[in-house]
Amino acid sequence: MGRLHLVELEDLPWIPAPIRNALTGYLQAMLDAADPYGAIVPVLADAVRRSESARIVDLCSGGGGPWKRLRAALAREGVTVPILLTDRYPNLGAAHAATGDADREAGVRPITMHHGSVDATCVPGTLGGFRTMFTAFHHFAPDAARTVLRDAVARGEPIAVFEATKRNALCIAVTLLSPIATLVMMPRVEPFRWTNLLFTYLVPVVPLMVLWDGIVSCLRTYEVDELRALVSAVDGHEGYDWEIGERTKNGPIPVTYLIGVPRRR
Repeated sequence: MGRLHLVELEDLPWIPAPIRNALTGYLQAMLDAADPYGAIVPVLADAVRRSESARIVDLCSGGGGPWKRLRAALAREGVTVPILLTDRYPNLGAAHAATGDADREAGVRPITMHHGSVDATCVPGTLGGFRTMFTAFHHFAPDAARTVLRDAVARGEPIAVFEATKRNALCIAVTLLSPIATLVMMPRVEPFRWTNLLFTYLVPVVPLMVLWDGIVSCLRTYEVDELRALVSAVDGHEGYDWEIGERTKNGPIPVTYLIGVPRRR
């Protein structure tokens, strides 16, 4: 099945903020419940240690990403660096809810949210650190995806991208159930907003968006060979150690990952 770079509704700048926040809030609730990225903890922890980075800078964080679970899992692997969440359209309410839970668990504030808009293809030089991206790399067409990697390499920053979707019939079949999951999970989305219920039950925009964007995400997801081709086209990639592959832990759909760490001089 060839890659199709169709339009995800979430990417459109004119989508009203209440609808976008309901969508990213639902995705955050699903990440917290399903823990799809538990499989990649060992490889991410090893990469962060090798990079000797002082912090993790998460790109395209949406409502907070998988960090509520990942931070504790990384700590068990001995990785306790601070985590900075960023996004082009930050959902500050959901992100603060996610980071607040983590803060209370640890008694410190190792997870913070950057309030400004951050473009993953051109990250400000002030936001240095180990760059991560979860369930977002497929949003970038090949030219833009190479730019994401090129920007990290040009600044000498390590980078890791992870995808929990696959471009196959099984993943699409599972996605067809997502409107039902939206109806079940929306009352659990934090922070509570009446607009979440409005656009889920009375005007069911969000379940339809979740279905469309979920199918498109599957069709957009890069395969391992395609990730290798993207890396090979980035100037300076020879100065990095790259690891590209798949890992499975929870469920039949593996997590695809790409990790690049600058070689020590």
